[in-house]
Amino acid sequence: MQTPTGHDQNADQVAYWNGPAGQRWAERQAAQDVLLKPVADLVIDRAKLKPGERVIDVGCGSGATAIAFAREVAPSGHVLGVDVSGPMLERARQSAPKDLPVDFVLADATVYPFEAASFDVLASRFGVMFFADPALSFANMRKALRPSGRLAFACWREPRENPFFMAPLQAAYMHVPKLPQQGPEDPGPFAFASEARVRRILDAAGFTGVEMEACPLLLDSAIGRGLDGAVQGALEIGPVSRALEGQPEHLRTAAANSIREALTPFAKGNAVLLPASVWIVTARAS
Repeated sequence: MQTPTGHDQNADQVAYWNGPAGQRWAERQAAQDVLLKPVADLVIDRAKLKPGERVIDVGCGSGATAIAFAREVAPSGHVLGVDVSGPMLERARQSAPKDLPVDFVLADATVYPFEAASFDVLASRFGVMFFADPALSFANMRKALRPSGRLAFACWREPRENPFFMAPLQAAYMHVPKLPQQGPEDPGPFAFASEARVRRILDAAGFTGVEMEACPLLLDSAIGRGLDGAVQGALEIGPVSRALEGQPEHLRTAAANSIREALTPFAKGNAVLLPASVWIVTARAS
């Protein structure tokens, strides 16, 4: 499968999202779309998309947000979904209705030659936290925006604000070693958790009027499939799956049992409602 030419510092991320991890995310596309729809809805609301606008969806993954954005700007607008993951973009192209004004490009937004001053909105649901030099990446993307252009994206807040991640992971750590410690500014899910860092990045990239809204959520990690579904989801994707990778079956089984125990207090019928918290970040091109 083709992989994009990216900035040298993003090579690890390109390799990761074009390997088994990217394939797993693509295979779980339908479940992830349901799980993260509340976040996508927040981005759509804060982006204030209008028919006729042109939108870049950064880190569009398997295409759910790009498709949702296209419905907002149709029929005369257009959405360009950008991602480094070949497996996920293949799923995006399969999922996109033929009558929607949306295209996808396999590219690293840090170096992709966007048409200058040709887009109205730069938007993303969890697609901006994986750049090695995010100020450089955002500066390149800002050049694609018209002077009146807008930015709207979602990123995770601190781990302590997100039992959605940490409750199953801490349960798994009762049985397997912890994942390597990541620095607070290393590419990854929590790379934009610091409000001060996000403001510093966007200021350096030339954005103004930065607003950061803390949005607490309850996310159904079971997506209606009960405790079994929540445990299965934790084992298949995300930090728990990475922690358990290569571990013997008896440890995986023990971890699954502990995860089930940890998630039981959050079960409500067929839902498993875990607290989560995101930043919704908005700004303007200067």
